[in-house]
Amino acid sequence: MNKLQDTALLVARILMPILFIVAGWGKINGYTATAGYMASMGVPSFFLPLTILLEFGGGLAILFGFFTRTTALITAIFTILTALIFHTDFAQGVNQMMFMKNLSIAGGFFVLFASGPGAFSIDRLIKKNW
Repeated sequence: MNKLQDTALLVARILMPILFIVAGWGKINGYTATAGYMASMGVPSFFLPLTILLEFGGGLAILFGFFTRTTALITAIFTILTALIFHTDFAQGVNQMMFMKNLSIAGGFFVLFASGPGAFSIDRLIKKNW
């Protein structure tokens, strides 16, 4: 890859996981409330620790370029699933926008899955292509 592509991938890896890191941290701090919300949407609360691991831990992994391809693929699938579970009530105006936002984010993660993390990453440093 050239420097422009590597720099663009670094910028993408900085910008894309911000939402997930912040959301994961919020779920840690509001664990009980989040578990209740998930249950109200028909999602068992035992998924909450996995969600936190993916959002917070996976967000940090993407940020630093560690397990990048695997984490990007899992995060893309997770983001589509959350759109389908939590944002399909289009009678509430915000849900249509949230649904499309999730699909757009998933698209970005699929691109990261396909391209890899770029030169400025832990994966490249340790020569792994997970």
